[in-house]
Amino acid sequence: MARLVLQEPGDLCANRDVGDHVLLDPADDSEAQSVLTWLRERPVAHIYTESVRNSIDYVLDGGRTGRFDLRSPEVHPGERASVGAKLEYEVLRSFSLSKTKPLDTHIAGVPVDIKATVGSNWAIPAEAHCQLCLCTQIQLKNNRHRTWLVRTHRSWLYRGKGNNDGKRGLAVEARERWSVPLYDWAPLPVNPLQYLPEEVAHQVLAEKPGQVERLLIMFRALEGRVIPRNTLLTVARSHDPMRRARDVKKAAAAEGMTLLCGRDAGAARGISLQAGEWIAIRDGATGDTPPAAGDSPTGQGSGSSA
Repeated sequence: MARLVLQEPGDLCANRDVGDHVLLDPADDSEAQSVLTWLRERPVAHIYTESVRNSIDYVLDGGRTGRFDLRSPEVHPGERASVGAKLEYEVLRSFSLSKTKPLDTHIAGVPVDIKATVGSNWAIPAEAHCQLCLCTQIQLKNNRHRTWLVRTHRSWLYRGKGNNDGKRGLAVEARERWSVPLYDWAPLPVNPLQYLPEEVAHQVLAEKPGQVERLLIMFRALEGRVIPRNTLLTVARSHDPMRRARDVKKAAAAEGMTLLCGRDAGAARGISLQAGEWIAIRDGATGDTPPAAGDSPTGQGSGSSA
């Protein structure tokens, strides 16, 4: 197959559906610069990190399914792909943007489409051709994500009729040459359950013993690691996982462990915790214990991939 040769900025775009227009370098695109100015006034990487994590948690639905790894064979490919659709609404909510036509929203008065993929490319629909798009790539294997702003000129999309909706992928060369990275690769928080050995993962996700015992096993195995609320929900499978976690405090204390929750409790021990986060520590210990050599997510626990 012949290599795709892209038109350069200054050429007329092949898309005449919206009238004759010139391909623009981002630096010469006044609308792109307006959007970038608006975004750069905000903690974009942090907002996207939380939005991606919330989207993944939503799709996994751990409190009902017990799943905690999007790469798990228990997760249907269609569910995995739906992270992008959920991310659109998370981004709108997190940036306090409205859902507005003709694309997904307006930023600084400019129409912008919001796209995401857990693969290597995005499906750009016909209505977004030659429009500004926020394109997020989520690399599950490497636990990281990155977002670009790019005007998806049809001349910079892969040729062909695309699928039935007229969707086409963005040419890699166009992304590399004529997009603007909003932030460097940013790490995605790993669900602590991915660090559990397979046998322990089965114990904390089994129907029996009860919730308190399952949570105690989890805190014991993940001592020193910050446990977010959604992880508690996955293990407790309760509408009020925070109350269940409090119930286990006495049993943990009998084993010499102290359970801390939230900013105030963490700050009192010099540990950084956010609202709803928990950690099990022993006297004199600190949190956020770094993984030991070779201590990476096993990918072999219940609900995770091999």
